Amino acid sequence: MLQVAPSPEEPCLRADAARNRARLLEAAARLIAEHGVAGVTMEAVAAAAQVGKGTVFRRFGDRTGLLMALLDHSDRQLQADFLGGPPPLGPGAPALDRLRAFGVAVLYRSAEQLDLQLAAQPEPTRRFSHPAIGARRTHIAVLLRQIVPDADCDLLSQTLLASLDPALIHHQHRQRGMPMERLEAGWTDLVARVTRTEPPPR
Repeated sequence: MLQVAPSPEEPCLRADAARNRARLLEAAARLIAEHGVAGVTMEAVAAAAQVGKGTVFRRFGDRTGLLMALLDHSDRQLQADFLGGPPPLGPGAPALDRLRAFGVAVLYRSAEQLDLQLAAQPEPTRRFSHPAIGARRTHIAVLLRQIVPDADCDLLSQTLLASLDPALIHHQHRQRGMPMERLEAGWTDLVARVTRTEPPPR
C-alpha cells in the first residue's frame, strides 16, 4: 500500500487543511489497495474519507491531480535518494555510475506503480512541466555535463528520460513480455552510446 506523506510543495497549508489532505490521500491509497486504480474516483474518495465531493475537487482539481498527488511521495523519495542517498544513485560515485543507477531506479519504481503512473499522466500540455519530471530531467542533464560537456545535455536528458516513460515501460514489460533485466540492460547500453563510453561488463 502506498505510504502518504505531507507534500513539501504546500508548506503554508493550515494544520486542519493539511490533515484533510492527508486523509483524502490515505482514502485514495486504501481504494487502490482494495480495488486498483480504477476504483479511485473523486466520488469514491469523498465517500471513503467521509467528506463532500466538492472538498476533493477543491483540494486536487481533478482525478489526475489526485493521482499525481499520490505519486508525489514516491517522487520525493527518489529525489532524496539521488540528491543525498548512498552511491551509486546518490553523491559520491562517478557521474556515469550515477546515471546508470538513476535509470535502473526509475525503471523498477515505475514497474511497481505502472497502473497508477499511467492513470496519473496529465494531458500533453501539462505532462512535461510537472516538477517531478523537471527534477529528473535536470538531474540527468547535470550528470551528462560531467560526462560529455560538449554535448547538448539539456536535449539529451529529455531523450534519455523518454526511454523511462511509464507508457513505454508498460508496453515493453507487460504487453511485449520483456523481462526487467532486459530493460535494465537496454538502459545501460543506451547510456553508453549517448555518453560514448564502454558499458560495464555483464
